[in-house]
Order: sequence, then C-alpha cells, then structure tokens
Amino acid sequence: MHGVIPNQHISRMIASGQISAPLPVIPGQIQPASLDLRLGNRAFRVRASFLAGRGKSVAERLEEFQMHEVDLTGGAVLEKGCVYVVPLMEGLSLPADISAAANAKSSTGRLDLLTRTITDGGTEFDRIPAGYTGPLYAEICPRSFSVLVRPGMRLNQIRFGRGDAVLDDAALRALHAETPLVDGTPVIDDGLGFSVDLKLPGSTLVGYRAKPHTGVIDLDRIGHYDPADFWEEVHSTQGHIILDPGAFYILVSREAVTIPPDYAAEMAPFLAVVGEFRVHYAGFFDPGFGHDAAGGSDSRGVLEVRCHEAPFVLEHGQVVGRLLYERMAEVPTQLYGAGIASNYQGQGLKLSKHFKSD
Repeated sequence: MHGVIPNQHISRMIASGQISAPLPVIPGQIQPASLDLRLGNRAFRVRASFLAGRGKSVAERLEEFQMHEVDLTGGAVLEKGCVYVVPLMEGLSLPADISAAANAKSSTGRLDLLTRTITDGGTEFDRIPAGYTGPLYAEICPRSFSVLVRPGMRLNQIRFGRGDAVLDDAALRALHAETPLVDGTPVIDDGLGFSVDLKLPGSTLVGYRAKPHTGVIDLDRIGHYDPADFWEEVHSTQGHIILDPGAFYILVSREAVTIPPDYAAEMAPFLAVVGEFRVHYAGFFDPGFGHDAAGGSDSRGVLEVRCHEAPFVLEHGQVVGRLLYERMAEVPTQLYGAGIASNYQGQGLKLSKHFKSD
C-alpha cells in the first residue's frame, strides 16, 4: 500500500537490514511514524553548509570544506553560529519503492538548532530518494544557543513512505467532516492552514524570545534550566507583536490540532510573500497527536518563528503555516502520547523539554 510507513514496518526494516547501525537500534528510537537518528562519535566543523551533489559523496565534500574535527565521545560543545557535519549511526539500504524524508525533532527546533540531513549524491536537504543505499549525515547549525552534545543523541528523525500519500484539499475536507482536524472552521487551501494565538486566555504572555548572550545547553539535561536565563517573555495586550529582525520566537497556534491514528502530517514551509519571517523547523506530526484517545485533547502547534530583514507586525489570528496530511500505509501499533514518552502531547505554549516548567 502507498503511504507513510508505521512503527511495526520500521521494525521489520531494521530486522531485514534496510536500516542498519553499528550499535543496535533501541526501542525508544522508533516513533509511531518515524525513526530517531543518532549522532556518531565525531563532528566536522565546516566553512559553509553544503550538499554533496550528484555523483559525489559527503566524505569527498568534507575534504573541501572541513576546518577541523571534533571528538564527541566525552561530550563537546557545538558553538552558536558555526556549521558542523556529524556522521549518523544509522545507514540505509532502501528498496526501490521506498523513499524517506527527515526533519529536526521538536525539541531540536524549539532550541533554534538548525538540523538537516544530507546524503551521498544528495541535491536536497532532508529528502532521501527511493532506493538510496549509503550513510546519513546531520548538518547542525546552532542559531540561538551553543549546545553540548554526545554520541547517541537524537536531534533529527526520518520518515519512510511508499508513493505519494498527501491528501488533496477535497480529501482533507472530507476527513475534517468525519474527524475534526481543528477546533473551529478549517482553512483549507493547499493543506490545512493554522494561525497564531496572540490572545491567550487569562494572560498577556503570548510567547518567548531567545536571549542573544547565554550559556551552553546540555541536551541531556531535561527540566534543568531556568527559562529566564535563556528567554525573554513576550507580552501583548493588543493582539499583535512586532518581530525583530534576526530574533527567534516561540509562539503557539490558535487552533487545537488533531492527527487521526491512520494519518500523519508535516508542516510545510511557509511562503515569505505574507511577511518577513519563517515558521517551524520541526515538521513531523505523528499519528495520534492531539487525538483524544491518546490523551492529546486540545494540543496546539508550537511555532518556531524567525524574523528576517525587516521588523514585521504579526497579528492575532494571522495564518502563518499549513499542515499537509498523509495517509499511513497501515495504522501504527503505537500512537503519539499513548504509553510512550511524548513530551508535547496536550501542549499549549511550551518551551523545549530542557527547561523547567511551572
């Protein structure tokens, strides 16, 4: 069947060697519709971001652009503003009818940690063609905070699929009529639109802005850091905020979002013609996100927003992105939030798991 491959099929791909690694894949890496990828033992500081290009390997391009090698074995700091390439533990030997897409994990995106997957012969970030055989690499560029990383950390994830399973607008409307995908009237136009909430009930707090000069974040420390050391609160009493050029914000969607168990979703890049900003680095929504039966009632989408060249007024209710829904090839045996460690099920405005919460 065409569609996104679920956890039980990912397990079979591991068993058959289509997904391989020098250390066994651990159960916690396998999500309802994706696989977490692990950092290897070393990183390469490079002069610039790059793609391997047709007929060339990442190792060959590293010889051109590498500045120095960093041993991650005992933990190492990846500095803000620098670009690193890290060989991942997992490699692929995909069948001719299965392709893959990768993306940063939610916690990675919420730290403004730009993480993209590159492959041998690759001409696009985060897109792995059907039949690909070879290694995987993570390109990592910390944008707001320097981070301490170690081998085995999982900053990005990969989703596998067979054929094109994206719902068109007619199918999306039919699905919403059967199982509401958002609370309220859906905005469906080349995907399901969602807007920003700048009038949170009972509070003037509408978001957070990354501070420019902070300490290092150890990505293994969960619930450890005081948000005030790394973030400024963003308040609004008028239903709008002004985004500062170069600043990074955490905001929240006005809509509660639901992903039914037999679907997955990806947040599409948002066109800049509506304003000088981009929304969201971490684009995968697993089956069961926001689903009542999986404990996800009233789950909002957290928005990772970076403003570009000019200050921009962002208004309450402004559409800032769209979700593309995809059919699952099979219903997964595990849903997001149902008996697994899902940090963001039922979320509202929420920083990454590394920060203390009230």
